[in-house]
Amino acid sequence: MLTRLEKAQQKWGGSHSVIDKWLTERQELLVLFCRIAGFSPYEKKDHALPDQLQIQNFCQILMDYLSAGHFEIYDDIAKACEEKGPESQKLANTLYPRISETTDVALDFNDKYAEVDKDDLLDEFDKDLSILGEALELRFELEDELIDNLYSNHTS
Repeated sequence: MLTRLEKAQQKWGGSHSVIDKWLTERQELLVLFCRIAGFSPYEKKDHALPDQLQIQNFCQILMDYLSAGHFEIYDDIAKACEEKGPESQKLANTLYPRISETTDVALDFNDKYAEVDKDDLLDEFDKDLSILGEALELRFELEDELIDNLYSNHTS
């Protein structure tokens, strides 16, 4: 996921301030994801779960990222695609439902863990985080396809 982000930033960075901001938010989300997952350099000690504040902070950033996509960026991309022709609009219309499926996975994760208590056992946390990671990977791939469509077809 981090490699995909780096490539996206290299390819589209500086092309549009909204896209730059969104990719920066994605980077923050990925760093927090790696931290709570215990990926290097944030390895978990003795396979301990992250503390509740880390989980809650991650859930907040996750919701901010989802909201930015759905309520700011996707609308702008949809309008640009509509203006530029049917092929561009067709791609956007194909990708949005698939992106929405990943949103459902993220919302489920948030519903389950945003209000976690320090005494909660979190038996399924690692499994749920893995499912979320797969959904985020797909989401980023689909979002990048949208951005690429916008960038390649709509920049001068």
